[in-house]
Amino acid sequence: MDYAKVFAKALEDIKREGRYRVFADIQRQRGRFPSAQYFTEGGTRPITVWCSNDYLCMGQNPSVLAAMHEAIDTAGAGSGGTRNISGTTHYHVELEQEIAELHGKEAALVFTSAYVANDTTLATLQKLLPGSIIFSDAKNHASMIAGIRNGGGKKVIWRNNDLADLEAKLAAAPADAPKIIAFESVYSMDGLVSPIGAICDLAKKYNALTYLDEVHAVGLYGPHGGGIAERDGVMDRVDIINGTLAKGFGVMGGYIAADRNLCDAIRSYAPGFIFTTSLVPAVAAGAVASIRHLKVSGVERARIQDRARLVKQQMREAGLPVMENPSHIVPLLVGDPVLTKKITDALLERFAIYVQPINYPTVARGTERLRITPTPHHSDEDIAHLVASLRTLWRELGLPFEREALAAE
Repeated sequence: MDYAKVFAKALEDIKREGRYRVFADIQRQRGRFPSAQYFTEGGTRPITVWCSNDYLCMGQNPSVLAAMHEAIDTAGAGSGGTRNISGTTHYHVELEQEIAELHGKEAALVFTSAYVANDTTLATLQKLLPGSIIFSDAKNHASMIAGIRNGGGKKVIWRNNDLADLEAKLAAAPADAPKIIAFESVYSMDGLVSPIGAICDLAKKYNALTYLDEVHAVGLYGPHGGGIAERDGVMDRVDIINGTLAKGFGVMGGYIAADRNLCDAIRSYAPGFIFTTSLVPAVAAGAVASIRHLKVSGVERARIQDRARLVKQQMREAGLPVMENPSHIVPLLVGDPVLTKKITDALLERFAIYVQPINYPTVARGTERLRITPTPHHSDEDIAHLVASLRTLWRELGLPFEREALAAE
């Protein structure tokens, strides 16, 4: 076996398809984000970041930074171990209390990432509920898919946000089988929002648990940042909420929030929790500060929605194929991996705009896109420059505009 040849061919295949991923070497500038420095062989130059998941710029918030500095000065750098062996610090205890309170649950459990939280929890639930069936939304994140597969149980996939399809599949399942409905509140690549209350109605009717991924909504929706479920007044009806500390809250880590016994069972049985070194204290402290800030401040939430509305409006007026949705995410459909990469390369090199191309397997082939994420700190001038740059590239590449009249202007 020529191992090197196998790896080289695998890379060549992905490059030929136009979906080889290149990391942009950037450095965020404290206090100036979304401005950043882009590092190249010829030196550095300023750019504007338009694809960050630090949606509310909480990674730059003074209270978050101060809490992290204080934790380093108080406790040092690392946590010192797994949660079972010396890695549960007071910072972790405070963080889990804050998360539980945010979601109106009895308890919460913090993981090193939301991916690990999803993978570990969904796999472990199947071990704790023998014979269970997981009803998974077709657009669920890779971490949820991994957890469902790793649990080894039966899965049924239902069409994205299609309540009739979900009910038909619930009704066809054995009445006495344990059931888990796994879905997201905001689907990150399309920006679509799920009907959480109606899904909870079906869960009650068919005696199923609900597992809701609020990763792209926590911090951003609801009067206290509890997500779409809080906004819609249905948090108490959702059995398990998964969230992240790395997007709306601007730090890193993931979690679940649920009743005390469920969290304790996952804590006690889940290898992905038991055998992993815990978050460093400074990260936990920063997350606590971020959650506390967003529980009482709605300024950031209002501003990001205003920015997202303006970006979408100006793109529509420019004839650009923005994919409509009710959330803060702005997907711009291209439909070809090579063209998507060509557009993002040109944005970076010619217009100092950083947007990462989104290709398969993140999205289905033929739906390749730019995923643009406005923040509260993007100015009107930033938005105008983004839209004008995209319009220029659309015309140069001969891509279709939404309204033919615009192409001739």
